[in-house]
Amino acid sequence: MGSVAVDWPADGVARVTIDNAAKRNALDAAILEGLARELPALDARCVILAGAGGAFSAGYDIGDLTPERLADVLIHPFEAALAAVDAVPVPVIAAVGGHAFGGGLELAVACDLRVCAPGAKLGMPPARLGVVYSHTGLRRFVDAIGSARTRELFLTARPVGADEALAWGLVNEVVEDADARAVELAVSIAELAPLSLRGNKRVLNALIPPLDEVLEAELEALRREAFASEDFAEGVRAFVEKRAPRWQDG
Repeated sequence: MGSVAVDWPADGVARVTIDNAAKRNALDAAILEGLARELPALDARCVILAGAGGAFSAGYDIGDLTPERLADVLIHPFEAALAAVDAVPVPVIAAVGGHAFGGGLELAVACDLRVCAPGAKLGMPPARLGVVYSHTGLRRFVDAIGSARTRELFLTARPVGADEALAWGLVNEVVEDADARAVELAVSIAELAPLSLRGNKRVLNALIPPLDEVLEAELEALRREAFASEDFAEGVRAFVEKRAPRWQDG
């Protein structure tokens, strides 16, 4: 089982570290609940989100979950963790010191800035599992890298390296020591005017308009349908068994 640790590497800078190093910081319920619990309690001028042991996060820990339980984790604890990241009123920096996949990459994209190590790979594999990704998640990526690159990331399921991610705008910097650079950047941000930082972040977030209720309901129904499909169950089985999936739905 993973955990979440909070430390303060500099004045006004809180660092929240995902720790499930034996599984490359895969996200389990304990980690997601820890993020939802710890992030709202921080009184900081800048926040760093990091991963322990070299990786950022390999995505959801699906090895011991049934498809039904995994669908519940994807919808409930994960959405609560993302909402907690969204609600942090000050800048949040993702220190991507290693690979970031699936939900781990979305957590990084939910941050305001991303500092990445040169050896990191970043990817979105929902098409390998038979998942229709959430519309809120896809909007995060479109906002960060545009529609064309989001389509490439999700429709090919191809991981990209750090330099390619930088060219896309998926990360802001590529540096040898992402953790140290994240602290350095956080310190410089923490020295800026708090009212300006909070206000500008609030305005930027407000510029993304809500979806029409009818369309939003349709998109949520598509996702629920995918979770109930045989292809999703097969995708999870194939991942756990380390084999190619045998898709049925067309």
